[in-house]
Amino acid sequence: MGKIIRKILKQLFKKPYTNLFPAKYAPDSVLKLFQLLEEGKAELIPPVEVPPDYRGKLSFDSDSCIQCYQCEKVCPTQTMERDEEGDLIFYLERCTFCSQCVDMCPVDALEMSEEFLLSRPDKYNDDLILNGSESPGKVRGSS
Repeated sequence: MGKIIRKILKQLFKKPYTNLFPAKYAPDSVLKLFQLLEEGKAELIPPVEVPPDYRGKLSFDSDSCIQCYQCEKVCPTQTMERDEEGDLIFYLERCTFCSQCVDMCPVDALEMSEEFLLSRPDKYNDDLILNGSESPGKVRGSS
């Protein structure tokens, strides 16, 4: 029991290792934080730099894609689906960011970006769906 109490007391006086992101002092309500930001009574703390080879939000270049569907076959969470025309649709709310699809792509049409702020109240938000049929090149939801 003495070991546990010593450890607890030691931890009480250590600084936290976490980044106080997005704000140093945030109220219980996120909406209240937005109000404070608008009024200038709170300020956002920038996020820490992402490390090299960080696996963030997927980015898809539909022009480079040769539709081999290797990414779809290797994905453990079935993030990709095909529409009626055979174009890939990526549902990022399913993605575990394992990067297997990026490693498998023979033409580098997929890459992992440094974007990590993906929380949305709606899991079908346009930012969380990549659809290669909408526009050429970097498409909706890519960074």
